[in-house]
Order: sequence, then structure tokens, then C-alpha cells
Amino acid sequence: MSKVGSYLKKHTEALVKDVGIEPACELTGKSKATLGRYYSDHEEHSDRFIPIDAVAALEEAASYPHVTGALAELKGIELTFNGSRRNTDSEGGVNSDVIALSQRFAMLMAEYQQSIEDGIITVNEAKRLLRETTQLQQVLIDMKLHLEEEAN
Repeated sequence: MSKVGSYLKKHTEALVKDVGIEPACELTGKSKATLGRYYSDHEEHSDRFIPIDAVAALEEAASYPHVTGALAELKGIELTFNGSRRNTDSEGGVNSDVIALSQRFAMLMAEYQQSIEDGIITVNEAKRLLRETTQLQQVLIDMKLHLEEEAN
């Protein structure tokens, strides 16, 4: 088995164990044996990998996106994990997203104004700006998902 395959199987196992085998079976609709094959390092299962829809379902329930993180690492991409989860899904749709977008943009501009006041953006100020930019990006992603949902 390739190093990449082995690496992905280890992270698949971590994901399944994070969620728990019984809940993982319920979330994916797969049996314990099938899930086991997805992370087995035996030669007869070397070409079997977990489907992406199963990864998405499990990572929604997991404490960390194990497989997504592994894929990102393999491509040299750095992910920022935002552990905050909303209590409810955003049901307001695009209208709520537009309001959230304008609020987040205003917060980014306020942070920028405060940071640039002395003509120098310090490391801490840059980190705060980066955090605000990431929050703004999340609102845009939510908006994109709502638009795609309405288009279908």
C-alpha cells in the first residue's frame, strides 16, 4: 500500500473512533465490517477507501475533521479549525446572510481603522484582522450555500 493510502486509512480510523463505531454505522449507513475495511491496512483492502459523503457525515459529528485535515496536509494546505458551532442552522437564508455580511465587514473595517491609526500594523493587529477576515469568509461561504440551495 502506498504511504498516502496508509496515511489516509490511519486518519479514517481516527475519525471513526472519534465518532464511535456504532454512531458511525448509523451516520453512514455502513456496517462495522465495511467501516473496518475502509481503515484496514491488510493487503486485500488496500484499494478500499471511505466515500466522501461518509466522511462529511462523520466529520460533522466528530470533534475534528480528521480526513479533511489529512488531505489538506498531503497537499501542503494549512487549515484553520473553527471549533465554534452554531446552536441552530441559519434559517434566514440569503437575506440574513447579507445582514451578517455587512456586520462582519463593518467589524473588519473598524478593526482595520484601529490597527492603521498609528501607521503600523503590529503582529497582534494583523492576527485580529486575519480573524475578522476569516469570519467574513465564513459568512460568504454560508451565503454561497444558501444561494445554491435556492437555485435547486
